[in-house]
Amino acid sequence: MAKELKDLTKRAENYSQWYNELVVKADLAEQSAVRGCMVIKPYGYAIWEKMQQHLDRMFKETGVQNAYFPLLIPKSFLSREADHVEGFAKECAVVTHYRLKNAPDGSGVVVDPEAKLEEEFVIRPTSETIIWNTYKNWIHSYRDLPLLINQWANVFRWEMRTRMFLRTAEFLWQEGHTAHATMQEAMEEAIRMVNVYADFAEKYMAVPVIKGTKSANERFAGAIETYTIEAMMQDGKALQSGTSHFLGQNFAKAFDVTFVNKENKPEYVWATSWGVSTRLMGALIMTHSDDNGLVLPPHLAPIQVVIVPIHKNAEQLKAITEVVEPIVLQLREMGISVKYDDADNRRPGFKFADYELKGVPVRLALGARDIENGTIEIMRRDTLEKSEVEREGIAARVRDLLEDIQNNIYRKALRHREEHTYVANSYDEFKELIEKGGFVLAHWDGTTETEERVKDETKATIRCIPLDGDKTPGTCIFTGKPSAQRVIFARNY
Repeated sequence: MAKELKDLTKRAENYSQWYNELVVKADLAEQSAVRGCMVIKPYGYAIWEKMQQHLDRMFKETGVQNAYFPLLIPKSFLSREADHVEGFAKECAVVTHYRLKNAPDGSGVVVDPEAKLEEEFVIRPTSETIIWNTYKNWIHSYRDLPLLINQWANVFRWEMRTRMFLRTAEFLWQEGHTAHATMQEAMEEAIRMVNVYADFAEKYMAVPVIKGTKSANERFAGAIETYTIEAMMQDGKALQSGTSHFLGQNFAKAFDVTFVNKENKPEYVWATSWGVSTRLMGALIMTHSDDNGLVLPPHLAPIQVVIVPIHKNAEQLKAITEVVEPIVLQLREMGISVKYDDADNRRPGFKFADYELKGVPVRLALGARDIENGTIEIMRRDTLEKSEVEREGIAARVRDLLEDIQNNIYRKALRHREEHTYVANSYDEFKELIEKGGFVLAHWDGTTETEERVKDETKATIRCIPLDGDKTPGTCIFTGKPSAQRVIFARNY
């Protein structure tokens, strides 16, 4: 393990390589036999499961229910909403046949040409079309509204340039799809869910985010308004970490989803969709981790505390275990996940390095001398500080330390964002600042043409128009035309 840690590329040397190596070395995921797809390993999946559990609870507290819809979507469905199909057409994988057969020359299997489908299917890149076709059968009256449905699923988008968790052809996510009687209710739902995402990111992931709306250029295909949460990674690049879309009546009209209102008149319903994906794993890694490995927020760590015995023989191990067992019980009664690693196939130093690499927030170590002295060694992963403390009351101390670590890594990430957020008042100043990495607040004239010119020249995009940003009007840094407020530009993943 010491060699593996030594071989982990330093962030300052090559941030991208550091990230790719860390995903593999920390046992989160690995490349698969399918190009562009990954295998999420048990430790990585355990983190995703904790994300799911918290998000699922938060969704249900707003009245959302879970359901599941087909993986395959009739190709004709995508053509019903023009902007939607244009946005996803280049990423769609299409199923054309339903059977294979042995090749006549015995070289393997081939597609059976007689098994061609009458209508081809698209592997879902997102589920608006199949879901709205279904909602037509579920919604008839205002009494059926609002309809608040979420599904946990996988989707497939034929990505050419992939990176584990950040951008893969197949990924896991949740997608919420809601139907409402009025535009106001749908808008409120879209904003409600982006607030849920922001709360989750900050309270559980310890990742500070900025809430805002997307420019027309960055908006979800088929949406009227897209709300987003944007996070800053340690290299200064932005990561879109969750989006919520106000879809208006576009999909209701495309699939003829109407309801009879209280005045007994037919109306099209109003819609939203919203989602986060395993991309959040990438945000978690890149926001907090260091040159020694992962740094996990305690609220999402699969193992919050590990206890490592230091012993020379079986007799010492037995004595240590007798002391440790009550501590383990106390921690678990507090709802803290704890692992007592008494395996004898790895030395303590190897275990220390391994759990440090995997980002376990708190490590306790106990040896024969500690038993005599009534002490225990405690180390916090975020700062790597070690101390010897009294064993009495250790469970309460660990509980408080976990909360301190959670808060500390959030504060550290927020401080980093604040230190790398700049204001540009001219295009020359903007070009100079964008090279530093980070967020640049600048005035923009609101046109797609200007946004595309800036992107072509600097590789920076408008990450969002902040909801809580400075609303002072000004002039566009590029064209000099009037600007309603400053927007956030950044290079992004």
